[in-house]
Amino acid sequence: MKLRLGLIGMGNSWTSRHLPALRALGDRFEVRAVCDPVAHRAQQLAHEFRARSADGFREVAFAQDIDAVLLLSARWFGSLPILAACEAGKAVYCGASLDISADEAATLRNTVREAGIAFMAEFPCRLAPATVRLQELMATKLGPPRLLFCNQRNTAEDPCSNQQNGNNGCASTLHMRQTIEMVDWCRYLVGAEPKTVTGLTHSAETLGSPDDYLLMVLDFEKPQGATSSPQAQIACGSYVRQKWAEATAFRRPADLQVVCERGIAFVDLPSSLVWFDSAGQHMESLESERPVGEQLLLHFHRQVASLLLKTASLEDAYRAMTIVLAAQQSHREGRRIECR
Repeated sequence: MKLRLGLIGMGNSWTSRHLPALRALGDRFEVRAVCDPVAHRAQQLAHEFRARSADGFREVAFAQDIDAVLLLSARWFGSLPILAACEAGKAVYCGASLDISADEAATLRNTVREAGIAFMAEFPCRLAPATVRLQELMATKLGPPRLLFCNQRNTAEDPCSNQQNGNNGCASTLHMRQTIEMVDWCRYLVGAEPKTVTGLTHSAETLGSPDDYLLMVLDFEKPQGATSSPQAQIACGSYVRQKWAEATAFRRPADLQVVCERGIAFVDLPSSLVWFDSAGQHMESLESERPVGEQLLLHFHRQVASLLLKTASLEDAYRAMTIVLAAQQSHREGRRIECR
């Protein structure tokens, strides 16, 4: 079964993840329509895929030759394409960050549920080869996780460029997407839900973004078989200016550091893993049969083709988003927030 796709927007991972995956999976997917705020870019991409350029996301969602919508950037449209897809009864692959409130997130979740469509949120960290291997090690050699440290350090975008492109606050949108992914990653590895969250942000108005650093601390429920309640610290920053861009990679911390009951592991996505136990240091460079982008789209294809409604991805996305929003509330109110 070949899914006919409507592409809406192109995010930061378009060139590195989505475009190569769509090219490699030509036997599973066919791009029929492209919608982007930049008309020239949409026309170029439509020509490359031998598709048509659409004037708006509703035209894409309600087209009779479209089976599913790929929302890869919500910078201009927000959650409106998802609502349009629900109205049209089309499946949704969401690879975009949605800058919405907790109430809006709940409304969106309920709308998707009621529409009964297949919905998949993009969580690439889950399918990374290093994550799969780390889970194997925690189950066999390292034991359950006790402490997790997630880190992302980005280059701050030029505020003048942001204003010219209508992208005010895009650094905050990037933070939102990355912190949601990291929250889901920690939930996935711990196998339990956070009880409380504490958040802290740093403002940098001079950089054209309200926040250039976000810090979250999650206190988890104790998983079955663990001797203590795990804790995760998540840090995401865009404080390195463009003119210092080389500093972004200088002494960069691991994407994930996990302290387990019988050892410690350091993960750099997608396929680098270094771990230590009583026997010493172990280095692994892992190869996957398919890149993560292809694995994600194949999961989406199976979910749509199975004709079974699966809400796990929807619930995971909603849960991670509400935790990040609770961390923002924690910063505003200066207190620890219970995760509901």
